[in-house]
Amino acid sequence: MSATPWTAELAGGTLHRPDGTDDKYTRGVVGVHTGSDAYPGAAVLGVSGAARTGAGMVRYTGPARDAVLRQRPETVAAEGRVQAWVIGSGTDPSSRSDAETDTLRGILSGGLPVVVDAGALDLVPVLRSGAAGEAPWIVTPHARELARLRTAAGLDPAIPADLAGRIAQATETAAALGVVVLSKGADTVVAEPGGMAVTVAAPTSWLASAGTGDVLAGCLGAVTAGVAGRRGRATGSEHLDGARLLACAATAAWLHGHAGAAASARLAGHAADGAPDAPILALDVADALPWAVARALAAV
Repeated sequence: MSATPWTAELAGGTLHRPDGTDDKYTRGVVGVHTGSDAYPGAAVLGVSGAARTGAGMVRYTGPARDAVLRQRPETVAAEGRVQAWVIGSGTDPSSRSDAETDTLRGILSGGLPVVVDAGALDLVPVLRSGAAGEAPWIVTPHARELARLRTAAGLDPAIPADLAGRIAQATETAAALGVVVLSKGADTVVAEPGGMAVTVAAPTSWLASAGTGDVLAGCLGAVTAGVAGRRGRATGSEHLDGARLLACAATAAWLHGHAGAAASARLAGHAADGAPDAPILALDVADALPWAVARALAAV
């Protein structure tokens, strides 16, 4: 099974360069409910990913407030209007309290786009089991998380050995659960419930590092909120269908990959897209996201 490769032009066409008519809501407000006492860094990384991608505002409502504000003082640590959510990064469902589960369920039932990462993935098959229609959620599993998600949904959990198999698996999962699936890997696969699928090739393997997925989740939240904000201004409705959510997910994966490559090149002491490259940390990727956004916009 094949899928369309996502390009710089497609990424740039999904983004928007703000002009004099924009405000923080048309640029997108992201709600981030991530992190835990055990993993506060995940919250910092997700908020940084959202902020560096160009969100108009990032609201943080999770338990790592102090850590987030130390690193990102521009974050608004209060409830309020958002246009997309990021949940689950840096959390463990085995230690999640009933109150926290209720909070996550409330976010997932609110009708807004939700990026569902890591420790919130277990709620997806529970809430989508037997449900009709399409949930405006983007799930972001790596291979083992996708296998667990598929087991819970009654699907074959075997991990495919080839890209065609991964595309077929992501497409089947998206259709079964009514969500957009971003299946992480050297080639990221994004599929939506209607059967459309795309691939995003990572330009560096140094992204296989702790915390980079948290940055991706935040980046995706920012892209999604921005698309929702612009759509609301143009049409009066911020609703995003599967095709638009797929474009958001693929664009975020493209930005994340090219930010990683740029950070690796910078640390190796030369311009982006050159050789040799160097190891990177997750915050290096977040800090390079503005460069990737500029590159995508320049390609349009």
